Amino acid sequence: MFHHTQGLHTTQGHKGIPDGCFEEEQGRKGFSGPVSHLIKSKPSTRWTQIEGPLRPHLYDLVKLNKPQVKSDWIRLMYNNDVAMYNFLITPTTASKSHSYRNADGETLYFCHKGEGVVLTEYGMLKYNKGTYILIPKCVHHNIVPQNDSHFFIVESRTGSYREPDRGMVGRNAFYDTQAFKIPNLEEQTNWLKAHKNIYCEIHVKRNDLITQFKYEDCVYTDVLGWKGDYFPTTIHVDDMMPMLSARVHLPPSAHCTFVSHNFVICTFLPRPLESDADALKVPFYHQNIDYDEVIFYHDGDFFSRDNLHPGCLSFHPAGFPHGPHPKAMEKVKSQTHTQEYAVMVDTWNPLNIDSNMNPLEVNEYWKSWQK
Repeated sequence: MFHHTQGLHTTQGHKGIPDGCFEEEQGRKGFSGPVSHLIKSKPSTRWTQIEGPLRPHLYDLVKLNKPQVKSDWIRLMYNNDVAMYNFLITPTTASKSHSYRNADGETLYFCHKGEGVVLTEYGMLKYNKGTYILIPKCVHHNIVPQNDSHFFIVESRTGSYREPDRGMVGRNAFYDTQAFKIPNLEEQTNWLKAHKNIYCEIHVKRNDLITQFKYEDCVYTDVLGWKGDYFPTTIHVDDMMPMLSARVHLPPSAHCTFVSHNFVICTFLPRPLESDADALKVPFYHQNIDYDEVIFYHDGDFFSRDNLHPGCLSFHPAGFPHGPHPKAMEKVKSQTHTQEYAVMVDTWNPLNIDSNMNPLEVNEYWKSWQK
């Protein structure tokens, strides 16, 4: 299609929006396909009622994270390509745990709270608040927490995680691959000797069913060495450098961290706000035309959203028009930086909401765009 303009318009998206007007972006392929910017006299979020499946959802996962809760993955949302889980593990539950192997897909843990180590066939990894732990398919492992640890898990069921295509900004943009930590086999050997921990059982998940394998000796003491490019790893949010533009608001896709089959994961980090006087400084109105959008709110001040806290999870299905809450438009005028950490999962195929989520929902969330 050719580029055309009519009526009131600007020469650059997300800049020079006339006073009292609102810009809505309508685009395909997650902000990288054909796109138009509509200048509207009123925001597209001015609904008075929503009836039907495109209602937005907000869930308070903090209610799940109590030490007395059984240490299991609790499924939140899913489709054929991806599943998301909540996971709480404590030193008490970990001491009684088995090794775990996921034969359904690759496992990406995001540590929301806590610290500890991860035992793997390849060696030991360490984690703390803000760490991504990437465990390839069928690699058995144990999370051994130093204190109560809460994880948001994204399971890739039909593809492997890979780095995003960074295009013209080069392969070191957003994060340098040297920031990924490599398992330490010697350190793990010494740790196992010192802690006298013997894990003689592996639980393998396949088709969401568990098979138990039992051994006479520890399942982590037989590896004497390894080489290759298939191994578990970690990366921390402190080692990520958010993409910036002083003059114009960048789309969420600029913060893409991992890519898999039919979904992407983005990491939102503290950053300076746009400095041009006519630049849009809040997320622009849009509909996620091709993607369902899930955001896990990790830490900080989520200035574009009202009445939520770390540990909340929002779900905006494709076709649902949304953008900043009304208070954000005023609040941002006095800010120079964002102070938020969040993990976003955008899926090409529609997501299903697990029944586990029903008691966690903040039912009035759809009203939060009303003044």
